[in-house]
Amino acid sequence: MKKLAMITALISLGLTSTAFAHGDEEHGSKDAMEHHEDHAAAIGKPGDAGKVNRTVEITMSDTMRFSPSSIAAKRGETIRFVLRNTGKIKHEMVLGSIKELKEHAAMMQKMPEMEHADANMASVEAGKTGELIWQFTKSGKFDFACLQPGHFEAGMKGKVVVK
Repeated sequence: MKKLAMITALISLGLTSTAFAHGDEEHGSKDAMEHHEDHAAAIGKPGDAGKVNRTVEITMSDTMRFSPSSIAAKRGETIRFVLRNTGKIKHEMVLGSIKELKEHAAMMQKMPEMEHADANMASVEAGKTGELIWQFTKSGKFDFACLQPGHFEAGMKGKVVVK
């Protein structure tokens, strides 16, 4: 219950992020949900698996790096990100603005057991492969990162440039 109160307080302070999700916990007010959806719309939308334009393989390693860490995309393109965790610990890829990713990374430091499972992210257990399908609906520079505690701070992040 204390976690839910903390999350609700942070949301009311405007510290929501596209990467926020709370497992089976309640997500908060209608306003918070609309705010959350607005952020997702700013970076694109979940992609349709039947309309994937191309596949990009990304390796996530215990050296706290994505490879590649820079991806070029075209506006309107739907990409299937195949995420290979070659490490011995859990990693994830979360799409968002750098501000949102920093805010959520800070929350993960305070609440490392917090589960999240939004459409703009995929968690991959050690030695496993996962995927994230995303359509980039707007041009711009977007960020992605691993928000497992300490990983973002160690440099596990990258960019998607959409033209």
